[in-house]
Amino acid sequence: MHLDLNGKRALVTGASKGIGLAVAKGLLSEGCDVHLVARSEGALKDASAQLNEVAQGRISYSALDLSKSENIPFLLTAAGPIDILVNNAGAIPGGDLQTIDEVQWRSAWDLKVFGYINLSRAVYQHMAENNSGVIINVTGLAADRLDTNYIAGSSANASLNAFSRALGSNSFKDGIRCVAVSPGAVETDRLVTLMKTKAALELGSEARWRDLLKTLPYGRAATTAEVADVVLFLASKRASYISGIVVNVDGGHSSRGGAF
Repeated sequence: MHLDLNGKRALVTGASKGIGLAVAKGLLSEGCDVHLVARSEGALKDASAQLNEVAQGRISYSALDLSKSENIPFLLTAAGPIDILVNNAGAIPGGDLQTIDEVQWRSAWDLKVFGYINLSRAVYQHMAENNSGVIINVTGLAADRLDTNYIAGSSANASLNAFSRALGSNSFKDGIRCVAVSPGAVETDRLVTLMKTKAALELGSEARWRDLLKTLPYGRAATTAEVADVVLFLASKRASYISGIVVNVDGGHSSRGGAF
């Protein structure tokens, strides 16, 4: 399917690894110019080198902390006009209400929640001037599978899903679409490290970490490419009548339930 993304300019946050890196690679392969953002310049250099074979001079990056809203003007100057914004930055620590104190909660939300909102606000203004643009917010399954031991993350993702639906419900008047993509478990470096640690403790061998994923749909986690493919489709004209929704990429996990 031709996505007609050639020549579009995309900004991807949290782009040095995992889902963000996969999204950047996919956008580059479709002919986009891509500006990567992450906190670590070293990680961005590594990511750029990894993407170089498909980048063909169409890649740039900024090492910035997007939990600090004062960095956004610098980012927009470096990135230039944006056709596609993919908000993906941020990791929220696990813990219940008593474990996650106010400092931790605010720090996590400054990047994952307010970082998304503030960057969307700034980019939206420029997109509206051109009457064209797409904003995609990568959230997470915890928004639907609520977990008291991941209370800050569940609350953050649910908030961002609502934000995406609210913004996307009326952004058409400015020629803009906004959607959220909510992945379940995804085989990122972070997940693999967590599963290896858990497997060593529970199964006596970190090499058996995949055994811990057998209860997931299809007996595995999603790949980063599977999530990225959904993002690419939603960013394209093939999804031109899709806005104000949340697309779950979780193998049906969020729909699991039963009467007992």
